[in-house]
Amino acid sequence: MEVQAAVFAGMDKITFLDIKKFKGNIFNLRRQAETYIQEHIKWRADLFGSRRKEIPEIPVRAFSEAIGNSLCDRDYMNPKGSEATIFKDRIEIYNPGTFPDELAPEDFIKGDGYSILRNPLIAETMYLSADIEKLASGLKRIHDECTAVGIKVEFKRVKTGFVVSFHRPRWKEGEGLEVGGQAGGQKTVEKTVEITVEKILTLIKENPQITQKNLMIKTGLTRRGVEWNLKKLKDAGRISRIDPDKGGHWNSQS
Repeated sequence: MEVQAAVFAGMDKITFLDIKKFKGNIFNLRRQAETYIQEHIKWRADLFGSRRKEIPEIPVRAFSEAIGNSLCDRDYMNPKGSEATIFKDRIEIYNPGTFPDELAPEDFIKGDGYSILRNPLIAETMYLSADIEKLASGLKRIHDECTAVGIKVEFKRVKTGFVVSFHRPRWKEGEGLEVGGQAGGQKTVEKTVEITVEKILTLIKENPQITQKNLMIKTGLTRRGVEWNLKKLKDAGRISRIDPDKGGHWNSQS
């Protein structure tokens, strides 16, 4: 059994930057493919609280689920193996097993899909080892994980199988860093986070009644970005909310 993993220089399959073929049992293949992706995506630092936390551009649980589904549900009569491909703008997990004709990915996202096992013994083994969770729930879990952090994910039928495509966020140069901070950018990340936090805190001090919409306008952040920074400030005990969102105000602690 094998999985092919590759990184390309552009948005299409033009120039290889790196390519690997992993061989082994299902469990080893999953771990190797997950590690490969983690080593080739960007990470940023959450510096709030007592410990530094590394945050990936694509949720690990989401692409881990896609890899697990590919190994569990693939067509093993198909000579083409599972693939994990990293492009400049997206990450794709290819499953050489066609999607059931009578169902659509949206059915599973809505929770209306039912399990059609192509490889029941493999599925049972992975379920008992906790490598997959409730049957027929994988696509919904991938969708929910990505939606929670604002990542677009697509589920695409192709002639020879099925593809899960994760759209990579457009982080500015220096905003991401490799696992363990081995690539440059850590100082830039820390400085960017600190400046953004202090700017929001200053705006709140100047106008305790300021709304999230006005914070978006003044900082240039998205609503999710403002909410993320406000939550971190709250968790750090630097601000608190007095009364309801409408008609209430902020109280700054520092």
